[in-house]
Amino acid sequence: MAGKRAKRAKQVRERPTALPSFVLRRYGVLGIFALVAAVLVWRAVDQQILEKDFLQSEGAERYLDRVTIEAHRGLITDRRGEVLALSTPVDSVAANPRVLTPDTPQLAELAKALDMRLRDLRRLLQRNAHRHFVYLKKRLPPGRAKYVLQVARAFDIAGVHLERRDRRYYPTGEVFAHVLGFTNAEDKGQEGLERAYDAELRGEAGVKLVLRDGRRRVVEDVENIRSPRDGQNLSLALDGRLQYIAYRELKAAVHRHRAIGGSAVLLDVRTGEVLAMVNQPGYNPNASRSNRNGRLRNRAVTDIFEPGSTMKPFAVAAALEQGVVKLDSQIETGPGYFRVGNFTVRDHHDLGTIDLTTLLARSSNVGAAKLSLMLDKAGWWRALDELGFGKAPGTGFPAESGGRLPYFREWVPVDQATLAYGYGVSVSTLQLAQAYAVLAHDGVALPVSLLRREHPPKGTKVFSETKARAVRHMLEAVVAEGGTAREAAVPGYRVAGKTGTVKKLDRFGGYSEKRYRAVFVGMAPATRPRLVLAVMVDEPRGKQYYGGDVAAPVFAKVMREALRLLNVPPDALSRPQVRLAQAGGGR
Repeated sequence: MAGKRAKRAKQVRERPTALPSFVLRRYGVLGIFALVAAVLVWRAVDQQILEKDFLQSEGAERYLDRVTIEAHRGLITDRRGEVLALSTPVDSVAANPRVLTPDTPQLAELAKALDMRLRDLRRLLQRNAHRHFVYLKKRLPPGRAKYVLQVARAFDIAGVHLERRDRRYYPTGEVFAHVLGFTNAEDKGQEGLERAYDAELRGEAGVKLVLRDGRRRVVEDVENIRSPRDGQNLSLALDGRLQYIAYRELKAAVHRHRAIGGSAVLLDVRTGEVLAMVNQPGYNPNASRSNRNGRLRNRAVTDIFEPGSTMKPFAVAAALEQGVVKLDSQIETGPGYFRVGNFTVRDHHDLGTIDLTTLLARSSNVGAAKLSLMLDKAGWWRALDELGFGKAPGTGFPAESGGRLPYFREWVPVDQATLAYGYGVSVSTLQLAQAYAVLAHDGVALPVSLLRREHPPKGTKVFSETKARAVRHMLEAVVAEGGTAREAAVPGYRVAGKTGTVKKLDRFGGYSEKRYRAVFVGMAPATRPRLVLAVMVDEPRGKQYYGGDVAAPVFAKVMREALRLLNVPPDALSRPQVRLAQAGGGR
């Protein structure tokens, strides 16, 4: 038995052993490798071909960026080339709220450098936590901006950088503020001519492609997509010298008479150009412009008022033009008042029977009302319309007012009567100066302009030359001895003009007996006028409130300097003495 078992064991040991098969395992491994290779190939095809545009755009978005190249805003100059508005580069402090968080260490030091309260800085960062960019402080002086950046680096405060942009600067400050207006932080015009001509001044920004690093810093310019186009320069009709004189004298008068405000407009009769336009109270466009309580308005263009007796010369001119009176006509004004329906027109004194010159020199309301009622309504309205009343002057200035001139079909007799001495119609200071320029220009109306003109525009005939000159000659008596505006006289020159003392409406709808507007509009030299100046002082609160006492002296001081600077030759070595009694109806 033992022998058999040994023999069987020997046979088993000598029998060849069958090795296990690895075919399935090998195919399995190869299959896995093939699948991985297929996935990799598919992924490569997907990324290189199918998703190529998407992936490239994602990469570009992270490292390539379009940057705006700001165009330089154009200069604004006066007619002599003096710069009134220019743009200068200034730095603003900006931050990335995702890096500079409200919990950043040493944030108090940064707030101190920015001159901000710590809680305000933290609130600003919290409010913009989802953004990559926020301004911390805009338009800092160069030294101050660099100091803030130095503090940030010294205390290792990340996420703070400087942004350089242009800031508008006005060298003349308050003097031209109402005409020029101002721009906002983005250098876009907000008021005045800055707003009216914003598109021309601003130009067109350029665009370039840049490469940024992980901290969003520009490391290389890649491509210039569009070059910037700088804004156009703007040349104004205004003369800086005359503007300053008008500003100085108006401000002094408003202060002296404790008035609430005033306006003055100086026109070139030959071209219709505005040589000066000033208002009070004023403001400094280089400083903060918040809470100005209406000081930002160019009142000479936007605000309207009843012109009072300054309308009387137009009633006389219309009456002469229509032929209802002659140069030597006499008008009965006694006994010093005149009934029109239930309304009574009054003079200050009984002037009796007067001629047209005395009507203007003594400012007779009764005489003007009677003249107005003699006129053809349609013709009277048409003359006022052609003078520019009731429609905007067309300078392009924002919020330019057209005033108010009721249509003649709406007139009742009392409306027609009071219109002759300036009630029931509303005008701006610019409109009043424009209308007087018609008398100064021999009856021809020219469109006014705030921009410099190379050639005079074509005008519209309103009055005949002889009638305009006749009224102009009558208005010289207003400035002569015995007239209502002796203070408007300019030595060496003949001056023609008219005063107005206008009662203001009170809050109950009637006219106040204590609140007035003092107005004077005149021209010089009267023989051949070169300049027209309208002055309005709003609510003088001193002892004097008549136009001849408050506005006329401003006219004289400004006109004297203007005629001298423009080298206008004198037309009277001695003023003509026209003696008239001391009385008036609507000074």
